[in-house]
Order: sequence, then structure tokens, then C-alpha cells
Amino acid sequence: MAVAHDIWRHNIVQSATTVNAAGGASTQSAAFDSQTRAIRITFPGAITATAGLRFSIGTNPTASSTTQLLPVQWIEYIQVNPGEKIAFISNDTVTGSVVVVELSN
Repeated sequence: MAVAHDIWRHNIVQSATTVNAAGGASTQSAAFDSQTRAIRITFPGAITATAGLRFSIGTNPTASSTTQLLPVQWIEYIQVNPGEKIAFISNDTVTGSVVVVELSN
């Protein structure tokens, strides 16, 4: 029997999704796989007072300055539905990449 961390198995890795600076356009990921039930996201980078990214999840999400905040170097697990997407925008002038790992049962 395969052993998986907690209850999830890694499925698809959507790495290097570009995050635009605040004031720029929100960036969407590809649609989640039909087996995806949760995602793990992280935004690597330098820690500053305003660093982080804003994100939104849905069928056609748009991130903005009022959506959820993910601090830099933080790892977040989020339950999602197959076919949904995640959208990102930076909380400040920093741009970068976010790592999205799709998780299945």
C-alpha cells in the first residue's frame, strides 16, 4: 500500500505561474485536473513588510487587493473542486512565481 503525506497524493505540479505586481493584471492557472481535490501553494521570495500574494479560486477567478493574502514563504493547503482555477496578483511591487501542487485522494 502506498503511503501518502496526510491524506493527499501529489498529482500535477503547476510551477512557475507568473505573479504580476500589484496594479497589474491578475494571472490565472490552468484548470485543475479531474482528480484534484485540494492544492498546496507557496510563494517563494524575500520576506518584507508587504511581501505576499493575493489569490482567488473559482471557475473564472480574478485576484485583487481585497482577496485572500498568502505571505511569502508560507505553505497553504486549500480544498478545491476539479476544473476550478486559482488566480494571483502580488501584494506589492514584487513579481515572481508561485508553485501550485494539485493533490488527489
